Amino acid sequence: MTVHVLREASADAGLPLVLLHGFPLDHRMWEPVAGRVDGARAVLAVDLPGAGGSTAADPALPEPALEASADAVAHALAAAGVDRAVVAGLSMGGYVALALLERHPGLVAGLGLVDTRSTADTDDARANRLRIADEVLASGSVDPVRPMAGTLVGETTRASAPELVEQIAAWIDGQDPGGVAWSQRAMAARPDRTELLRGFAGPVAVVVGEEDQIAPLEAAEHMVAAAPAAQFVVVPRSGHMSTVEQPDEVAAALSDLAARADSA
Repeated sequence: MTVHVLREASADAGLPLVLLHGFPLDHRMWEPVAGRVDGARAVLAVDLPGAGGSTAADPALPEPALEASADAVAHALAAAGVDRAVVAGLSMGGYVALALLERHPGLVAGLGLVDTRSTADTDDARANRLRIADEVLASGSVDPVRPMAGTLVGETTRASAPELVEQIAAWIDGQDPGGVAWSQRAMAARPDRTELLRGFAGPVAVVVGEEDQIAPLEAAEHMVAAAPAAQFVVVPRSGHMSTVEQPDEVAAALSDLAARADSA
């Protein structure tokens, strides 16, 4: 697993901020946010199994499972000397962040859930993921998921910043088909982790783009209702890729989350 240092910590730094990316992308979707986060803390971004600089062929990942992704993140962070951090994930990264909280609770000092959900897939959504995974493997390409480039962003971004859609499409094109299929199958198998939020005493930030049609406002409100220490941020003029569409707003929410975790 590849851990990218997007910003080094200074001597008076607080807890590091660890960023987990969405599907079907890699750590680069966090780069617009990393430089905008307040404080002198280290900002790390992970390429999850099968994405970017990581590989789905890792023998430690015999079956597609987000639990395996969470364990791999914990192992990679430990190797980098990180034993406690603020963890934030977008979409699939949020699913992994919740699995990390479940399996390695001592690691997570604060939790950022960005354009994601705590519930499991519906039967139809699960079947669609498995169908797409099969199509990706059969075609040996990422063509079945490339149209997501347009649906990941909101209507405002599609109209005002079409170059962002092109950038996302390029990131998708750079992914490994085997990794894309692995991720789809891992997400399809995930359980509902809403109850985990009810028992987490640390600070939580739930962030959602007001135009997000993939993990919409209702999914975010469901998590806010469950998490006792949640701050709710709705990002205007943004869809599912709020980190790219409106990075200033996302960075402000994560800066506040990290400050709350530092003082807890």
